Amino acid sequence: MGNPDPKQICTSHIERQNLTMRMQMRRFTRLTNGFSKKWENHWAALCLWFAFYNFCRVHSKLRVTPAMESGITDHIWTVRELLEVA
Repeated sequence: MGNPDPKQICTSHIERQNLTMRMQMRRFTRLTNGFSKKWENHWAALCLWFAFYNFCRVHSKLRVTPAMESGITDHIWTVRELLEVA
């Protein structure tokens, strides 16, 4: 989104995010019973995972959540807090 500089575009970050998502969400793996039959359910699960990933999960390299690192929040959210906002 936005107006990225074509010289700075790097697909390795997107590929890493895709791998992380596939490894942590059973909906994206093959031969599983965790698939979504409805698009709305799939979208809701995806949104919930991204919210958890960015607000609740402490990343080892950052030692904080991505939302804290970017200044969106000042604390690590609990899952309860995340679900109350949603």
